[in-house]
Amino acid sequence: MGRSLWEQSAAARALYDEANTVLGWNLQTLSFEGPETELTQTKVCQPALFVHGLALLAALREAGRIPGSEPKLALGLSLGEVTAYCAAGVFDFSTGLRIVAERGRLMQQACEQTTGGMAAVIGEDRAKVQELCRDFDIEAANFNAPGQIIVSGEKAKVAAAVAAAKDRGMKKVIPLNVAGAYHSRLMEPARAAFAAYLEGVPFAAPRFTVFTNTTGAALADPMAIKTALVKQVVSSVLWEDCMRSAAAVGATEFWELGPGGVLAGLARRTEKAWAVKSFSEFSDLSA
Repeated sequence: MGRSLWEQSAAARALYDEANTVLGWNLQTLSFEGPETELTQTKVCQPALFVHGLALLAALREAGRIPGSEPKLALGLSLGEVTAYCAAGVFDFSTGLRIVAERGRLMQQACEQTTGGMAAVIGEDRAKVQELCRDFDIEAANFNAPGQIIVSGEKAKVAAAVAAAKDRGMKKVIPLNVAGAYHSRLMEPARAAFAAYLEGVPFAAPRFTVFTNTTGAALADPMAIKTALVKQVVSSVLWEDCMRSAAAVGATEFWELGPGGVLAGLARRTEKAWAVKSFSEFSDLSA
């Protein structure tokens, strides 16, 4: 992912080149060529997604596609929230990349030290899913859109919840092929270490509104942002709430900056009337 950005946008190329220096390993090669088994490791995937998202934003700015000097609002799902805060000037690119690399390293470590799993629950309301989580001692990791909720926890407990779901009238509960139980208490070691790491990192107030996954509301105070990013490692991602909050304060169009069109699909599932565009490669910039 991102090869066309590097080849055709000087602004994007500068970020990829800087990323190699900051990380001390070749992000370009892994992003452009894989192998997929290495690229999808949490400690690699998170920096790759961060750089790709900001490279897209840089290319859009370079092409004069951003109305005004800045976006009006931003939101990001899980790792994408860090990307959104970087775009808003809470920290610079190199600082943000170091934050993301440490977050990914710690979460990968937590995955390797635990036996976690996740599953998608489709077509059910929040209350019913939360009841399932309480009964099987697991957690709701993502509220992605109406009728799309991800649960997370110890692998055996998730498997038991999946097996019991049909008896509860849940028609579609799908185990996910993931490395661990993200956004659950199994990530607590990563959360604690990430909090210690961020203590020495200066944050600024965002230049534009950014919504936090932890509540779906906007945050502007630097310390509150730092607290939310730490909490987010173990708490539910309220993505649907973030999108609705953005729409409530005037968002008229959502632009997805990332590989594929997953977030655009979640936006359409939440509200069909919303205008949505996805940008993934350089060719998308002229769409």
